[in-house]
Amino acid sequence: MPRAPIEARIRNLVEKLKQRGVDALWVIQPENRRYLSGFTAEDPQLNESSGSLLIGPGRRLLLTDSRYAEQAKGQAHGFDIITVKGDWMGELSRLLDRLGLRRLGFEAGYLIWGTYEKLKENLQKGNGHISLVPFEDMVEDMRKIKGPEEVQAIRASVEMISAIVQHIPAWLRPGMREKEIAWRIEDEARRRGAEAMAFPPIVASGANGALPHAVPTDREVVAGEPIVIDVGVKVNGYCSDTTRTLFLDKPEGIFLEIYRIVREAQLKAIEHIKPEVQSNVPDKEAREVISRAGYGEYFGHALGHGVGLATHEGPRLSPTKPEVLLPGMVVTVEPGIYIPGKGGVRLEEMVLVTEEGAEVLTKDLGFYPV
Repeated sequence: MPRAPIEARIRNLVEKLKQRGVDALWVIQPENRRYLSGFTAEDPQLNESSGSLLIGPGRRLLLTDSRYAEQAKGQAHGFDIITVKGDWMGELSRLLDRLGLRRLGFEAGYLIWGTYEKLKENLQKGNGHISLVPFEDMVEDMRKIKGPEEVQAIRASVEMISAIVQHIPAWLRPGMREKEIAWRIEDEARRRGAEAMAFPPIVASGANGALPHAVPTDREVVAGEPIVIDVGVKVNGYCSDTTRTLFLDKPEGIFLEIYRIVREAQLKAIEHIKPEVQSNVPDKEAREVISRAGYGEYFGHALGHGVGLATHEGPRLSPTKPEVLLPGMVVTVEPGIYIPGKGGVRLEEMVLVTEEGAEVLTKDLGFYPV
């Protein structure tokens, strides 16, 4: 990651902290940590951290342990690297005392309760003058608008997953198991150089397709039924996310009609993605198309979400908590219709908000039968 964007992000964050009267922000959320420092280590699990940042006026510190110290030195340029030995909370609280901090911001949406209690307990053992100030989505709000280097990384991620999905019809056959299809997609992503899957692939055939977040099973795919495939990869830290509903042979029953309705809803929503539009407007437009066709009760989730360093981030295209769409935002548009016991259809594009309107980043693969 070039240093210039990171420097600009830190300056922006420091100004926000000054306005809130906070001495520093303790950053532990992995995507925020990477966004602000370039440090790419990932946490093995929620209660095990590969490092954290302390950022404030005149302060740029990265705390990590011996496993990641050299990596931090090579990636987090401009940060003082502190290698923690032993008790994390104890060393952090002593460092905060030495720095003379009085108000420490923390990521309220990510810090688990047990860690918060340990930190508070250790701070009370010190001078007792440091207060903890919860922050909600401060860095996440900054991440909503992507810079040119971020858009470039997202394009590379989208190009890879589009190529993988485009090739699926060449090898998809009746009798293949959902798990087998998911594994093959993952294998292809690795062969093409993906850092990782952006999320576990969703492959849901037949009645399983009525579950928007279905987990692949041993069920075999059958000609004529819908096969919902929702996949994404990570390239240079940035995610892609796309969904296609495929058919082996002619769609059975009402699914050709449903497919066309979902596609019409998607295109209608994309027409309304442009700067200064409220984020609930594309959702409303898509929902109206599906409701007029008589399937409103079968579209239960939000229309879309932001994509970047995380697969799901702001802004959300949903009926609630609208916000203004701005150039540089990257969102998914993924209407769906899910009929319990029968199956579902979902189509998902990734869209960049531009100065002129919207640019669809994912490739339109058209309608299958394969």
